[in-house]
Amino acid sequence: MVKRFLDSKGLSYEVINLEEHPERQAEALSMSGSLTVPITVITKQDDTQEVVVGYNLSRLAPAIA
Repeated sequence: MVKRFLDSKGLSYEVINLEEHPERQAEALSMSGSLTVPITVITKQDDTQEVVVGYNLSRLAPAIA
């Protein structure tokens, strides 16, 4: 659902499957505090990042605005 939402906004993104890349699990855990997926990391124009866990539209929509 996150991919569909981002596609509908015309945004590009990179998908990292943690099952295919278990070496990235520690990175995901440190960024989000959990291994719940999806984990969406939004990098803003000032290079700050916002992490949204799950399909949380109330956090995702303002983060990409």
